[in-house]
Amino acid sequence: MKAILLKLLALFMLFSINSAFANEHNAVAMEKASTHKEENYQSKPFSEMIEGFLESTGIVALVNPDPDELNAKGEKMSDFHKGLGRVIMIFVTFLLFWLAIAKGFEPLLLLPIAFGGLLANIPVAGIAGEHGFLGVIYNMGLSNEMFPIIIFMGVGAMTDFGPLLSNPKTALLGGAAQFGIFGTLVGAVALSQAGFVDFTLQQASAISIIGGADGPTSIFIATKLAPELLGAIAVASYSYMAMVPIIQPPIMKALTTEEERKIKMTTLRHVSRLEKLVFPILVLLLAILVLPESTPLIGAFMFGNFLKESGVVERLNDTLQNALINIVTIFLGLGVGSKLAADQFLVPDTMFIMVLGIVAFSVGTAAGVLMAKLMNLFPGHKINPLIGSAGVSAVPMAARVSNKVGMEYDRSNMLLMHAMGPNVAGVIGSAVAAGVLISLFQ
Repeated sequence: MKAILLKLLALFMLFSINSAFANEHNAVAMEKASTHKEENYQSKPFSEMIEGFLESTGIVALVNPDPDELNAKGEKMSDFHKGLGRVIMIFVTFLLFWLAIAKGFEPLLLLPIAFGGLLANIPVAGIAGEHGFLGVIYNMGLSNEMFPIIIFMGVGAMTDFGPLLSNPKTALLGGAAQFGIFGTLVGAVALSQAGFVDFTLQQASAISIIGGADGPTSIFIATKLAPELLGAIAVASYSYMAMVPIIQPPIMKALTTEEERKIKMTTLRHVSRLEKLVFPILVLLLAILVLPESTPLIGAFMFGNFLKESGVVERLNDTLQNALINIVTIFLGLGVGSKLAADQFLVPDTMFIMVLGIVAFSVGTAAGVLMAKLMNLFPGHKINPLIGSAGVSAVPMAARVSNKVGMEYDRSNMLLMHAMGPNVAGVIGSAVAAGVLISLFQ
């Protein structure tokens, strides 16, 4: 027993001695490392520190950009896009600020989009990159189409199908306005065939949806078919939605006579609560049976409307109409703005998108007006052709413009509720058109 204790004591002393040597060695190593770091820090002149700081500023990054800088996709950027292109895009965002604040053009979306574009063009920071907060927002709700779908829920909760149900034939006006979408698709493909642009069928489809003047639908189809064009398509779509009071009246007046503008429409019939409850379910069932690709948008739209018309979930209805749609609008705008980086926006295709967008919107407006004139050739109650322009999806601005133009010629001619029929039908029509294009070209 005594021998065993002596052996254990000897082992313990040996372990203690080794530990002491190890600790001393580590202390010496740490002291040397600290001394080395101190020497490096002290050996760096102050002038070099200042020079390093200046080289990291945005001014230097714009004037003398890093030749190896990569964009959000991990690809090398041209010198133009890294320097002057960013400056141009910053001024573009200032223009959008002015349109939103001074002119009141869709400020709820143009302001977040413009600010997102401003952040996306800041050099060095990489805010729109995969790990930047704009990139995270984009991946969180735009790349998977979640934000547009939630927006449609809110729009559905704010929509009244009463005017459409009381005068169902006005749905034809909303359908006719979608001609702008398919007409522009043909035009974009023709331009590609002629060699003016190089749009694929998917890109042409995403651009053509601008004719519906429906921002969430434009974003939804762009993220599916042409995510590289999302920034230009979204800006074009919301810009033209905002300019409805400027673009539509000249077209409406050019295609109608003064006598037609003074047509008074009959009073709308009362629509029962049961009709309003059955309608969203019926539309959704038809979409499921005929065009399942459109059900994400139509389903969200009808869900929001069904909650509203049920009358038993006022808290949910209020949340959809206010808090939720406002929160998502902020994220949607910033996410879209992330695609306004110079290397993605300042390309020749963007100009063609803007031109095709206004052509699509104008053709959609004209088609709705002409459809109303055609319907008046048949027996029955006359339709004021001005409400045909509301067939585009800019709810409720297009309906208000129809009413405003009509009241210029007869102060007692209230067209607002009549115009809401084709306006609401246009929302459904643009969602259906998006479903058709996705099912054909995805």
